[in-house]
Amino acid sequence: MLEKRRIYLPPLSLVGPGVIADLVEEIKALECNKVLIVTDKILNELGVVKNVTDLMDDQAVNYVTFDDVQPNPTCANVHNGLAIFEQNKCDYILTIGGGSPQDCGKAIGILATNGGDIKDYEGIHVSKKKSTPIAAINTTAGTASEVTINYVITDEERKVKMVMVDKNCLVSIAVNDPELMLNKPAPLTAATGMDALTHAVEAYVTAGAFHWSDHMALYAIQLISESLRDAVNDGSNLEARSKMAWAQFIAGQAFSNCGLGFVHSAAHQLGGLYNTPHGVANAVLLPHVERFNLSACPEKFAKIAEAMGVDTSAMTIDEAAEAALDAISQLSKDVGIPSGIKELGAKPEDFELMAKNALADVCTGGNPKEVSFEDAVAIYKSAM
Repeated sequence: MLEKRRIYLPPLSLVGPGVIADLVEEIKALECNKVLIVTDKILNELGVVKNVTDLMDDQAVNYVTFDDVQPNPTCANVHNGLAIFEQNKCDYILTIGGGSPQDCGKAIGILATNGGDIKDYEGIHVSKKKSTPIAAINTTAGTASEVTINYVITDEERKVKMVMVDKNCLVSIAVNDPELMLNKPAPLTAATGMDALTHAVEAYVTAGAFHWSDHMALYAIQLISESLRDAVNDGSNLEARSKMAWAQFIAGQAFSNCGLGFVHSAAHQLGGLYNTPHGVANAVLLPHVERFNLSACPEKFAKIAEAMGVDTSAMTIDEAAEAALDAISQLSKDVGIPSGIKELGAKPEDFELMAKNALADVCTGGNPKEVSFEDAVAIYKSAM
């Protein structure tokens, strides 16, 4: 018998070329007092934000823009954004960007209704009240923050990424318009695409995986394997961008409802300590953590190999499982991901601190194989 599950999804998702216009009509119909736009300076300068605000101007939707979000959003970013939200008497939030603006906007929304300090909400389902309504426009095919019940904020004082898993942060409208993803730089496309692959792989092998998440994760792995190289090599390839938009959207729904694993826990430490971009950290660590996990569920890794296009018909389960790791590493190499964490600035003298903090990370509980302190240190060493 199929088990009973609780599944969290945004009430409305808009996916496909041109859906931004549909979103603005949805916001207009809500008759908001004022919308806080949460984004970053690069997207503002590139005109991506203007693509959206022009439509809002046409519909006479009032808004104010907060564009000081850093690549790894900090507590200060959240509280500064909240101040603008309150000063302008906003009652709706619109996030535009990748995972950083999405996560920052979710944190602002939680504080707007629950109060306190963002550090109070680290952990699982800590808040009591639902966030201020949020529409989330995703501009990269990677983090899937627009569909998840997760957000991550960096505590600047402790140099630790705080993971919040909170059903109350789920956005009202999730938007994936691949036209907004066109012509993004190849390194960004590669990093966010490998982030999506990490989500899908970890969702598939996590201890919390179930029949629904398994199907979603495997399909996302297939789409990424088919399209990421093309999206990196040709930033104007709308078909590849559309496939990646769907893949990260599907992978996000999967992991949001079944959990992740030690790749994310280990990667969060690189982000917290060295400000490493999250997708790059995940991509570099993924094959090393999954090699550690291989013995826990080789049959699942064999299925991953198939989803990535490997002909496993003449292979044993163990051979196919190994082939999955080879396929992951090859894809990472093909799109230009660094070969080790040494290139990301990692220092061996920090490994014990990172291992300790990684084991305390909420994602570690979902890993398919128990990780000891010694295991964690060894994984960082192998990834150098």
